[in-house]
Amino acid sequence: MPEAPGLLADPPLLHLLRPKWLTARARARASGNGGFWRYLVLGGVGVLFWAFVFGVLFRLLRYFRDVQEIGALLAGKLLGLILVSFFAILLLSNVITALSSFFLAKDLDILVGGPVDWLRLYGAKLLETAIASSWMVALMSVPMFAAYGWVYEGGWAFIPFAMALFVPFIVIPSVVGSAVTLILVNVFPARRTRDILSVVAVLTAGGVVVLFRLLRPEKLARPEGFRSLVDFIAVLRTPTSPFMPSEWFQRGVMGYLGDNPDWLAVYLLWTTAAAAVVLGALLHRALYTSGFSRAQESAQRWVRSGTGTALVRKALAPLGVLRRELILKEIRLFFRDTTQWSQLILLAVLVVVYVFNIKFLPLRGEGITFFLVNIVPFLNLVLAGFVLASIAARFIFPAVSLEGRTLWLLRSSPMRMRDLLWAKFWVGTTPVLVLALMIVGVTDYLLQVSQFMVAVSIFSITGLTFGICGLAIGCGTIFPQFETENAAQIPTSFGGLVFMMASVVLIGGVVILEARPVYGYLSAQAFHQAPSPGEMALGFFAAGLLCIAATVLPVREALRRLEKVEL
Repeated sequence: MPEAPGLLADPPLLHLLRPKWLTARARARASGNGGFWRYLVLGGVGVLFWAFVFGVLFRLLRYFRDVQEIGALLAGKLLGLILVSFFAILLLSNVITALSSFFLAKDLDILVGGPVDWLRLYGAKLLETAIASSWMVALMSVPMFAAYGWVYEGGWAFIPFAMALFVPFIVIPSVVGSAVTLILVNVFPARRTRDILSVVAVLTAGGVVVLFRLLRPEKLARPEGFRSLVDFIAVLRTPTSPFMPSEWFQRGVMGYLGDNPDWLAVYLLWTTAAAAVVLGALLHRALYTSGFSRAQESAQRWVRSGTGTALVRKALAPLGVLRRELILKEIRLFFRDTTQWSQLILLAVLVVVYVFNIKFLPLRGEGITFFLVNIVPFLNLVLAGFVLASIAARFIFPAVSLEGRTLWLLRSSPMRMRDLLWAKFWVGTTPVLVLALMIVGVTDYLLQVSQFMVAVSIFSITGLTFGICGLAIGCGTIFPQFETENAAQIPTSFGGLVFMMASVVLIGGVVILEARPVYGYLSAQAFHQAPSPGEMALGFFAAGLLCIAATVLPVREALRRLEKVEL
C-alpha cells in the first residue's frame, strides 16, 4: 500500500523534535509581549548575574590559589559541593519534567499512535526532558567554569574539555529521573503521580537544604576549628561523594587544571551515562505502553467542606457574602493544587535555615561593638525583604494568571473587579505578613537587639510586606500568563523579572531612607547624646510613604488593566 503524501514512516529523532523547535522559535520571535525590550532586559540581567557570580568565584579562587599546599584542595572541595547541589537539582527537575514530556504532552497521541519506532520516541523525549530540566543549571555553570579556567590557567582547550564532562553529567540524572517517573506512572495514575512527585520533590529538596546547612561548610574556611592541621587536610582530601557523577566531574576538572588529567573519572562519567541510557531504553520498552495507557486515566478529585471551612465562614461573615466567597475561593484553589501548597514545606525549610544562619552569626566576643550588634539586625531587613519577595513571586504574583480562561466568567458577572483583586491581595498578604513578623521577631530575639531596633524592624518589615505584595499583584496583572498550565513557570516570565527588580528597588529605597535616622540614633546612644527627632521623623515618614505608594499604585494600575483586558 503506498504511503500517504507527506507521511514519513519511522521518522528520525531530530524530525520528532522539530515541532518543539518551531514552537519555541515562534514564541521567541513573537513581538506582542515585549519584543526587543524584553530580551534586552533579560540579556542585561543575565550578563549582570554572570558577572556577579564570576566576580565572587574569581576572588575566592584566587585567594585559594595563593594558599600553599591546601589551596587546590579547597578549590576542589568547593567545586564538589557545587556539583553535588547541581546533581540534586537536575535529578529532581528531571523527575518532574519527565512526567509531562513522556506522559502528559499534547503531541503524544500522534507520536504513540503513529509509525514511530519506540527507541526514537524514547531518545526524542529523553533529549526534550534533559534540555527542559538542565538549561538553567547549564547557564549557572558558565561563570563557574569560566572562573576556574581563568584562575588556574586552563586555556582555551579547557572549554571543550568541560563541555565533554558536562554532557554525561546531565544525561545521567535525565535517564534516572525518567526511569523513576516511568515506574511511578505504572503504579499510580499520571495525574496522581504528579501530585506525589511534587510533594516528594519538595520534601527531598528541603532535606538536602537542611543537611547541607547542618554540615556548616563555612567551617572549611576556618582551620582553627579543627584539632590539628592534619585533620583539616584529611577533611579536604576526603571525596565529597565518591560514588556519584559529581565527584567524577570534580576530579576530571581539577585534574585537568592541575596538569594531571584524571582519565579514569572521564571514563566513569561516559560509561555510566551510556549504560544508563541503555538500561533506561530497555525499561522504557518494557513499561512505557502500559504506563502511557494508565496515564490516560484521570485522578479522582473531590471537594470537602469540613469544620475548618465552617470556622472560616464565620470569621469572614462581617465582610459580606461576596467578599467572603471570593476569599474562600482563593483558599480552595490554593490547597487544591498540590504544586502550590507543597511549596509551603520548602518555604518552612528555607525559613528554618535562615534563622539557623542568624543564630550562628559571630556577634559576641572581642572586637564586636554596640554599633555593629545593632546594625546587623537593620541589614537583616534586606535579607528578610528578599525572602518575602521570593515568596510573593511564587504565591501572589501568579494569582491573576491562574484564573486562566475562567476570567471571562468573573468579568461577565455583576461582581466588581476591584473586589476580586483586593480579595487576592489580602489572601496573599495576610499569611506573608504573619510570616514576616515571625521572622523578624525570632531573629531579633536571637540577636538580642535593643527595643529601638525591634520597633524599627517591625515597622520596616510591615511596610515592606504590603509594598512587595502590592507590587506582586500589580505586576502579575499587568504581565499576565493566562495560557500557562504550570504555576511554577509564571514567576520566571518577563513580568516576574520586572516584579523582582521593582522589589529590589523598594527594599533598597526603604533601607536608604531609614539608614540616616538609624545611624543618628545609634551614634547618639553610643556617645550618650540626644537623637534628632526631626531627622528620625522625616526618614521614617518617607520610608512609610514609599511603601504606601508601592502598595496602592500598582493595585490601581492592575485594576485599570484588568477592566480593559480582552478575553
